[in-house]
Parts: sequence; structure tokens; C-alpha cells
Amino acid sequence: MQRNVMVVAVSAMVLAGMLAQEARADGHPRFEVTPFAGYRTGGGFKIEDTEGTTSGSVDVGDDASFGVDLGLYRDDNSFYEFLYSRQQASLDSHDPLFDGVDVTVEYYQLGGTAMFPDESDHLLPYLSMTIGATRLSASGYDSDTKFSASLGGGLRVPFNDNLIATLGLRGYLTFVESNTQFLCVSNGGNGTCLLKSSGSTFFQGEAQLGLTFRF
Repeated sequence: MQRNVMVVAVSAMVLAGMLAQEARADGHPRFEVTPFAGYRTGGGFKIEDTEGTTSGSVDVGDDASFGVDLGLYRDDNSFYEFLYSRQQASLDSHDPLFDGVDVTVEYYQLGGTAMFPDESDHLLPYLSMTIGATRLSASGYDSDTKFSASLGGGLRVPFNDNLIATLGLRGYLTFVESNTQFLCVSNGGNGTCLLKSSGSTFFQGEAQLGLTFRF
């Protein structure tokens, strides 16, 4: 998994670097591309037995993540953005029913980022807010998509006008109805589901390290 993350991230960085060479001559960027690798934690559900009684919990295991952030500049210090982030991890539970079940959690988000430059311009703090969708899937089961939002922040470290290192933290909050079932499958007309949540939210946190190319 970690090898796949690095291959995707490096490939995106090389492609973005080629595009960055086409930077505008006037020095004012219009777009930016930030491929990133990260590490995501959190995310859990309550599980119920056949009688509808809560019998424990199951968590999404901590694991690596990767994604890309695309920005369309509104002005020199803010831009609209599209964010995609993906994690593949195993379910963590004492129940043997979940052994060997790997899930993929993907975020598709739209929003914006504001930067707060200081006089030195060596470090650029930023704040990002987005809304969108969370997609939860696993091999052999139906996928589920829910409304979500995220809040992120961190530092951007410019190397030059077109190349910036980005270090950040982001929290994702997914809204689910109580008693929502996840990872369902139909078998002979009878539907069964692995997970049933008794809560109303699903939260994950992510640390990100990216390389931003502006052009």
C-alpha cells in the first residue's frame, strides 16, 4: 500500500512539474496542483447483533493515504479548490467476522483556501474549508456515499514562485443517519450488512505532506 502511494504521488509530482514550467510570464499564477501523501487515523462504527443489540464497535485502521488538491486562484492569497483523498485500510475489531475485510474511504470535496502571508514570505500559513462527499467501499459489498465536510490548515514553504512544500492537518466529518447500515450485499434476494452505525457522524484526521506546483 505504501509503495503504491509513493508511486502515485511521485508520478503526479513529475507531471505537475512539467506543467509548472509553463508558468505565466507576468508572475501571477492561475492554477496550482498539489499531489500529497498522508497518514489517516480515526473512523469507527457501532455494530449490532442479530437481535439489534449493540455488541461492540469496529474501527477503520490507521493507514497511509494519498490524493491531490487542485486550485483555481481567486486572487494572490486565495483560491477555489477541488480535493480528492483516498485511504485503503483494514477493519479493526475483536469480532472475527471482520477479519480480512479491507475498506476504501475516499473524499471528494469542493471549497477554498485562504493564505495569510507575513512580511518575510518564508512561511505561508493557510486555512482550507471544503464540503462534498465520502465514499466507503469494500470488495464484494455495495458502496455508500454520504455528505461530508473538512477543515484543514498548515504551512506552505515556498522554494520559488512556482514550487512550494505544503505541510498540513485536515479533519473530515461525515454525516450519517442513526442506525445507518454500511457494506451491504444482496444474496438470493436477502440483503445483509456488515456494519450498522448508531451514531450520527464519522470522523477521520489526516496529516499531509505535499508539493505544490503553480502555473
